[in-house]
Amino acid sequence: MSEFMRMLALDEIGAGVERRITATPQERAALAARFDLLSLDRLEADLTATPTPGGVRVKGRVEAEAVQACATSGEDVPARIDEPVELLFLHDVGQEGEEVELRQADCDVLPIEGRSIDIGEAASQTFGLALDPYPRADTDAVAAARRKLLSEEEAAARESAEKANANPFAVLKRNR
Repeated sequence: MSEFMRMLALDEIGAGVERRITATPQERAALAARFDLLSLDRLEADLTATPTPGGVRVKGRVEAEAVQACATSGEDVPARIDEPVELLFLHDVGQEGEEVELRQADCDVLPIEGRSIDIGEAASQTFGLALDPYPRADTDAVAAARRKLLSEEEAAARESAEKANANPFAVLKRNR
């Protein structure tokens, strides 16, 4: 089941229909978990569905504001998405088990299953594909994070010092 389900019945489309869909806080939290985000503060889509021979064309924009973790430092990286979307939902995409060759223009073709299409899931997938797979914090944030890191030698020395101080008899030994 989709985290952001917005079903559009085929019989509602007529000559064309516009929809503005917005994810609720619960849906945004579920999508943040799905896409491994620190937060998803906004996800909206303005979509127009129009009938085409054998299906429905959906065009519009997906907009979002999210926070990802930097791939190298773990620092917060704000992400602002404003992505155009154009999808073609078809009744007959190919039979199950049948091998289908896709051309570049066919990559945004989705099957129609039943009497409706899920434009919320389409918006979710568009959003997910628009995210930077390796987000990077600005250089100042990365430099600050690196300054907090210890070399292996520094980490070993710190661990040794902590172990020595943890022994209650260490103080007595030093006072001899």
